[in-house]
Amino acid sequence: MREKIVLAYSGGLDTSVAIRWLKETKNLDVVTLTVDLGQAEDLQTIQDKSRQIGATNHHTIKAEKEFVEDYVFPAIKANALYERKYPISTALARPLIAQKLVETAHSENATSVAHGCTGKGNDQVRFEVAIRSQDPTLKIIAPMREWNLSREEEIRYANKHGIPVPADLDNPYSVDQNLWGRSIECGVLEDPSAEPPAEIYEWTSSQEQALNEPTYVNIQFDNGIPVAVNDRPMPPVEIIRELNLKGGKHGVGRIDHLEDRLVGIKSREIYECPAATIMIEAHRELEKSVLTRHEVWFKETIDAEWARLVYTGLWNDPFREDLDAFIEKTQERVTGSVRLKLYKGSAQIVARSSPLSLYDTDLATYNASSTFNQAWSEGFIQIWGMPTVVANIRNRQNRARIVKQTPPPQAPLA
Repeated sequence: MREKIVLAYSGGLDTSVAIRWLKETKNLDVVTLTVDLGQAEDLQTIQDKSRQIGATNHHTIKAEKEFVEDYVFPAIKANALYERKYPISTALARPLIAQKLVETAHSENATSVAHGCTGKGNDQVRFEVAIRSQDPTLKIIAPMREWNLSREEEIRYANKHGIPVPADLDNPYSVDQNLWGRSIECGVLEDPSAEPPAEIYEWTSSQEQALNEPTYVNIQFDNGIPVAVNDRPMPPVEIIRELNLKGGKHGVGRIDHLEDRLVGIKSREIYECPAATIMIEAHRELEKSVLTRHEVWFKETIDAEWARLVYTGLWNDPFREDLDAFIEKTQERVTGSVRLKLYKGSAQIVARSSPLSLYDTDLATYNASSTFNQAWSEGFIQIWGMPTVVANIRNRQNRARIVKQTPPPQAPLA
């Protein structure tokens, strides 16, 4: 009886050719697993395809709600943007898929698991660290890394063996998507000087084709979590779907990013993340209303570290839980609403309100009714600037001392 392996199966090129490769090269019975994270694909077709190629069994696990509540919500609270741009949509999904992969391997009595990641990307790290942190006894096989085929060679292999894949030599793009975002790479996109062709986009309109009238959305948060859109309470998954739809129609969330991969190379990535772009912008604005400036400034550092940690595959590291402890404490006051104007590719904040806001109109107003005592400012400026003023005085004195002690240059000998 042959040993079993569970393959994380997306239905794309890499994992489709991996089924046949694992059977022929490793002599394994392949069980495929697809985790539904809202990727809006035909799951039945994916299941049928895996069996057609040669899988002995297939599992589909619906995990949209778990993904949003346990992974996306923490990312919103952390304003998670890798290198201040990418909402880590793919990175967030990998530890959850890895968890389901381990659970399925246990239920199938499989001795190993596999993924379709190459040796040049981040996902191999994300999958394997997450898998090993949950069950280090499972053997991990990475067919694409071990096989080392180019994408063109994979496509030719698939065509030769009758493997149906959603790519050909004229359409070589690699796509990954879930509720939180869609990523596109390969093909002409590997030239960072080339403008992305219109054909790669599915979720977002171009600025030229976007709606000609703006749409306003009001997002309500409770303890850092979005709970309603335009005063209508909605389940978590539906909130994200709604904002993806509204933002996409206005071209919001198109991201062209030259990012630093964990493996040390720079990579040009295209993302479509309408809901993530809108939600993070709104959440960050609400935080500025209710947190002190010390909290806001320090949280920027924590948020950046959180995003880097998750991007680099360390979701299960205790350090993330440490960062979460601080973030969760700040979210106790992040309650209120933010209004945004969606128009021609932008999500512009136009209003914000919170019962816990630290904005005090009586202090901020320039009217005569202001309660701010401007006479206090003179003494404050003296004290605030004292270290800088003293340092500059001492620096001038020191430069003068150096000039005085430096001997004049001697005349050259005749």
